[in-house]
Parts: sequence; structure tokens; C-alpha cells
Amino acid sequence: MKSSVFINLIFLLLHKQKTKYISIFILATLTIFLLSTVIFIKSSLQNEILKTLESHNDFIIQREFGGRIFDIENQLEDKLRNIYGVKNITKRVYGRYKFLSEDVYFTIIGVDFSNLNKELKNLGLQNISNDEMIVGFEVDNLLKKYKYTNYYDFFLPNKEIKKVKIAKVLEKESNIISSDIIILDINLARDILGINRDFSTNIAFDVPNELERTNIKQKLQRLDLDLNIIQKEDILKKYETIFNYKGGVFLILYLVVLFAFIMILYQRYSQVSINERKQIAIFKAIGYSVRDIIKIKMSENFVVAFVSYLFGVLLAYFFVFILNAPILKNIFIDFSNIKNDFIIYPYIEFSTFVTLFLFFMVLFLSSVLIPVWKISAINPYESLR
Repeated sequence: MKSSVFINLIFLLLHKQKTKYISIFILATLTIFLLSTVIFIKSSLQNEILKTLESHNDFIIQREFGGRIFDIENQLEDKLRNIYGVKNITKRVYGRYKFLSEDVYFTIIGVDFSNLNKELKNLGLQNISNDEMIVGFEVDNLLKKYKYTNYYDFFLPNKEIKKVKIAKVLEKESNIISSDIIILDINLARDILGINRDFSTNIAFDVPNELERTNIKQKLQRLDLDLNIIQKEDILKKYETIFNYKGGVFLILYLVVLFAFIMILYQRYSQVSINERKQIAIFKAIGYSVRDIIKIKMSENFVVAFVSYLFGVLLAYFFVFILNAPILKNIFIDFSNIKNDFIIYPYIEFSTFVTLFLFFMVLFLSSVLIPVWKISAINPYESLR
């Protein structure tokens, strides 16, 4: 049979049985849409987190005793400078400040502005003073709600009030990591959080030579047994575990839906209508072999499965990256504190979708193959009676 004639026959059969195939198309598209949505959200958020971690320091050290985290002495910085291979040592302060009007918490981050000239220049803040702050997009919205448009009054632990001017509001595009943060001068952050100026929350540093990192970690452990040493790779693994767990749970649920759909499809083809039996019988009566009939039926269903897959993925792309995945995106990023209305940026792992395509097509066509083979093996004269 010529390829053009074969293609015309396939589309003619699809048109003749459009009612049956439309219902299958809708179910298959919905299944792929759900699976693709989870994959798109997980991949995009994971990629954003990983890009953020790329600029993170190689090591963070904290003081830990009895399973609790304590502030660390600033003088430890001098000991770190004496270790060969340690670079970019930075003292950091962070904690939570309660915003009483909404009963939510801001994340206070204290840094030494003098060590962030490049980053501040990128934000257009070359001349930021120690009494100014940088706030996240959602923090700014919350402050404006209570008429704090240019400043905010912090209540210090000693009951004094500290007025701090807003120097910069971070863009909404960075909301995934910055929605609830306030960046302050490190000494001002210490005053607000009640931390002694001789202490910091942690100390971060880099070790450019990867071969030296294990050795330096061992030196730090010998330096002080109470130090909790965190590598950037450890943070990365924790994030990957979280995303893989949440994504895995929903993928399992959707795979159950996929298998349920395949079972419905199998049952549908196992109970072929009289007209379909007659159609197959006519094919056999005019000289088509069982192999030819299976080829025709498999081609019909391949077209349906392929179009369903394509529509499902495109709908998922539109839902996630154009509509910003309403409701579903909050499954992966919790906003039990301040609502995080972040933006999901397009990022596609093509290998994942190739695997999904092959998995879906094999299951789809396998559920059709056995029933069609059984029917095509029946004597055509019995089917035509």
C-alpha cells in the first residue's frame, strides 16, 4: 500500500470514529497535562535555587552545642585567616523579627556593606548608609499597607525604637528567595536582634581549591569541636531532597492516574463494538493480513497518543510559565509566614520529557495491541454474521 493511501486511510478511520477517539484524547491530554505541570514546576524552581546557590560561600561555620545553635565569636575570624587556602571570610548575622501588625516574621540578614561593593553597585546602591536597609518585594507591600512607605521603626530589645530608611526594594523576580528578607548593616542587625557586637550568627568563607576543602574541614574540626561546618554541597543536597520528595509524591499520584487511564483504555478496546468488529472483518475479507490490521490500528492510536502528548505538554507549559501555575506552585514553596508570590521562569529538562513520551507511548500502544490482535485473529465470516 502506498504511503499516501495508507495515511488517508488512517485519517479516514479517525474521522469515522471521532466520538470514541475524542474521549480518549481528552483523558490522555489531561493525564499528560498533570504530569508535565509537576515536572515543569519542579525543574524550574530547582534550577532557580541551584543558580542562587552557585554564588553561595563554600563553607559556613556555626557554634553548636547540645544540638542547639549559638552565636559564634568574631575572634574566630582571625584564626581562619591563618589557615592557608581560606578566602573571602565574611561574618553574618541573621534572625527573625516579628511584625506585630500581621503576626508574621521578617527574616533579618546583617552583612558588612563595605564587603559588598560589587553587589551593591549592581543594585544602584553605591552610597548606602549603615542606617538604611534593602527589603524584599513582599516586605515592602506589607509595610506600605501600614503606611510605612520610606522607612520602618524597629523595636529594639532594650525597648528603644530605631528608625531605618528603605534604600532599595528587591524586584519581584527575586521573590523565590527574597520575599520576606530585610538586609541591614551587620551592627544594626545585631542591635535589632539583640546579639552582642562581639558575636555573629555564623562565619562564611571560600576555599577556591577544591582539593584543599576536605583538609581544611578537618583542620576546623580540630580547631574547635563545637563547630558545625556546613559545605555548600550539603545545602544543595538538602534542597534536592526536598524537591525530589515533593515532586516524587505527586508524580507517584499522577502515575497512578496514568495507569488507571491505561486500564480504562484496555477495557475499552477489549469490548470492541459490533461496527469495529465488522470493520476489522472487512479488512480481512478483502485480503488484509493480521499484521496489516494491527499496523493500521496501531497507527490510528499512535496519532491520537502523539497529539494528546503534544497538547498536554503545551497546555502545561502555558499553565506554568504563562499563567504562573496558580495554586499548584505553592505545593513546592511554602508561604506559612509571608505570602510568596514568586515568578516561575521557563526551564525545560528535555531528557525528562523524552522519557515521559516513551513511557506514555509504550503503555498507550501496549494497551491497544493485545485486544486488537485478539479481534483480528477471529474468523471474518463469524464477525460479519
